Amino acid sequence: MLTVLVTGATGGIGLQTAKVLARMGHSVIIHGRDARKGAAAVDAVRAAAAAGVAATTSAAAGTGAVGAAGAVNPFRGATSAGAAAATATGGASGAASVAGAGVRFVQADFASLRQVQDLAAEVVASVPRLDVLINNAGCGNISRSVTADGYETTFAVNHLAPFLLTNLLLDTLKKSPAARIVNVASRAHRNQELDFADLMSERDYRVMRTYGRSKLANILFTQSLAKRLAGSHVTANCLHPGLIATGIGQTHPAARFAWKLIVLLRGGISVEEGAKTSVYLATSPDVEGLSSGYYAKCHPAQLQTRAEAVSDAVGERLWKVSEELVGLPCSS
Repeated sequence: MLTVLVTGATGGIGLQTAKVLARMGHSVIIHGRDARKGAAAVDAVRAAAAAGVAATTSAAAGTGAVGAAGAVNPFRGATSAGAAAATATGGASGAASVAGAGVRFVQADFASLRQVQDLAAEVVASVPRLDVLINNAGCGNISRSVTADGYETTFAVNHLAPFLLTNLLLDTLKKSPAARIVNVASRAHRNQELDFADLMSERDYRVMRTYGRSKLANILFTQSLAKRLAGSHVTANCLHPGLIATGIGQTHPAARFAWKLIVLLRGGISVEEGAKTSVYLATSPDVEGLSSGYYAKCHPAQLQTRAEAVSDAVGERLWKVSEELVGLPCSS
């Protein structure tokens, strides 16, 4: 059984990702900024976990076989380890009693670096290890706004928050025999380049350009992180989930409507389809040991911008600037 943290998991593909992972028998920590939505998400994910246990129990009863739990590598044979163990010790009723027991909610607003730090501290204190971190939370805003830390909100929530969170959780991830970091980027990075003279979009704010640059930052972060983790048992990959009518973190009704209209006109996909690549990168043995990749539809994909925009030099420059912005000690 894996221990997984999914950020931005109270709705959209984050919630669907959490449901699928819980249905597979994994322990899922759901992150969100709204406690009411968090409670509803926990109920939904626990229900998915119970459905997964019921299906596993039925299959085991039909074959007379029960799987073994406790593999050294948590990504091998872990899909229904929790359900199998419960079935072995207590039958269907025992399995039902543990379904969703590992599902819980943690609250933080990613527009606040202090809350990101508090979230990391809470996770570190509550689990002996973290097997998978899925950086799914994100936003896109029609008009420019600034966080309490003084940073443009889209760049802060989409890049600086997961950059800080990941770095703060690295030691806990390294306690896993084989850990994975999955960053939800986007094809919106297409033809984008970072403007280091205007990372906060002060001169000319455009919603899709700012959003696209933040997603390019996710890709650059993944590549630089994978390079730093080379030779360890922690991998880092990123993905394009597809065009999905989730509202991408919008709180303004007009913004949600505009985004959903764009998705409708461009032929968007369901959240079920959109979550598949996140789940694939989090659990599939196909990507065991693979790092620094960009995926779409559960397959490696080509980046859609100039090679210079995703060079090691740009990635290193972004890393150092990000360390300064979030207050981490500068690495060598």
